[in-house]
Amino acid sequence: MTKESVVSHKAKALILEEGGIVRTRDALRLGIHPRTFYGLRDAGEIEELSRGLYRLSGQKPLEHLDLVTVARRVPTAVVCLVSALSFHEMTTQVPHAVAIALPSGTKRPRIDFPPVAVYRFSPACYEPGVEMHMLDGVSVKIYSPEKTLADCFKFRNRLGMDVVLEALKLYRQRRPMKLNILMAHAAECRVVSVMKPYLEALL
Repeated sequence: MTKESVVSHKAKALILEEGGIVRTRDALRLGIHPRTFYGLRDAGEIEELSRGLYRLSGQKPLEHLDLVTVARRVPTAVVCLVSALSFHEMTTQVPHAVAIALPSGTKRPRIDFPPVAVYRFSPACYEPGVEMHMLDGVSVKIYSPEKTLADCFKFRNRLGMDVVLEALKLYRQRRPMKLNILMAHAAECRVVSVMKPYLEALL
C-alpha cells in the first residue's frame, strides 16, 4: 500500500466516524488535507450531496436524505412544522421543502439542496421540545410531537387549519396524549386559548 493510499484510507475512516457524511470544513477540521479530500472526490470515493457536503460512496441509500443533509449543512436547524409532522406520522401532507426552525436573528442559510422553508423562533419557542434522532448515522434535531402541535397552532394561518386539525386528530389516534407537556408547549408558544377548545372537543 502506497503512502498516498494509506492517507486516503485514514481519511475515509475519519469520515466514516462522522457517519459517512461531512462538510468540507469539518473534513479539514478533522485533519484531512484538502488535497486528500478533493482527491477522494475526484476518484469517486466520496460523492457530493449538496454544496460543500459529501458522503462516502458505495454505502446503502439514505432513507432520510433531506433531513440528514439539512442537519449536516445547518447544525442549528431544528426540523419543525409539516416536516416534523411527516416524521412523526401525524399528517398526510407531503412536504415540498424541509421546514426548519432557526433562532430569531439568524441569517438564512445558503443551501442549494434540499429546498428549505425557514421559520424564525424566539428563544422561548426555539429551545424547548427538541429531540435528537439518529437517522442514517447522523444526529438530527426534530421537535417532539407535542411541541410540533403547539408550533402548528402558532403558525396556523400559514399552514391552514385543516393541516393543524388533522395533525391533532392523528396525534390523538396514534399515541398516548401527553396533555401536560402539550399545554406547556402551548403556553411557550402563547396559543393556549386557541388550542384549548380543540383539545376539549377531543377529550
